[in-house]
Amino acid sequence: MDVSTVIGLILGILSLLIGFLMEGGTLGSLFQITAMLIVFGGTIGAIVISFPGKTLRKIPFIIKYAFVKPAADPGETIEHLVDLANISRREGLLALESQQENFQDDTFLSNGIQMVVDGVDSDIIDDILNRDIELYEHNILSFGRVFEAAGGFSPTMGIIGTVMGLVHVLGSIDNPGTLGPAIAVAFIATLYGVAGANVVFLPIYNKIKANLSKDVLIRQIKAEGILSIQNGESTMILRQKLFAFLDPDEKEKVIRSLESGAEPGAEDGAYREVGQQ
Repeated sequence: MDVSTVIGLILGILSLLIGFLMEGGTLGSLFQITAMLIVFGGTIGAIVISFPGKTLRKIPFIIKYAFVKPAADPGETIEHLVDLANISRREGLLALESQQENFQDDTFLSNGIQMVVDGVDSDIIDDILNRDIELYEHNILSFGRVFEAAGGFSPTMGIIGTVMGLVHVLGSIDNPGTLGPAIAVAFIATLYGVAGANVVFLPIYNKIKANLSKDVLIRQIKAEGILSIQNGESTMILRQKLFAFLDPDEKEKVIRSLESGAEPGAEDGAYREVGQQ
């Protein structure tokens, strides 16, 4: 579970509620069934119209994707690829087949290594892996755009709900004593629409894109590592290529991890030299 997503969502909602209470409002006045029905029912209806059933069935998956951190870590991925490169250089490419059981759950890496073992041309492997990354990115974004669309529809539904409420208010204008409370209730729909878009729907979509960016980075690291392993490049060259994908803090963390697991000798200093480039 990505705790920051949960904390941010709770903090956003609580800030609105606490601020409203500090202004002298009551929680009961915020809960209007008719406004909820118009805003959220209308938003859901618009979403159902806008997207095919295949995409709508993926909503539970994409919600989980937003609230769960990517399983893979860039640093751990590089360490794993360095280990595979060492095995390949010591025992040959065919030895990598025996390592498949260590990453059975990682279809992307498993397929890439299998193509290397099978002797597929490097250009073909590069093309297949890059197409896989593009398709993965396209699919996740297509599912995530449900929340982007909801963030666009929700405020509009709120305005519609407010207008409908004001129509009802103006229809009973001969009773001035009820105008104030009735107008306040009418504007609750706008509140639902704007708050839903800016506290829930759009932030979730942004988190999906952030998680996707990390996932794509990890897949790019794997693709580069697979091609380097196939080409028989030294682990030094492999590290130089893969370290380029990392920010300075992550790079330093990986270097420390590699140094702690390396045998004493000249190789240790090489890690540090690569990290400083």
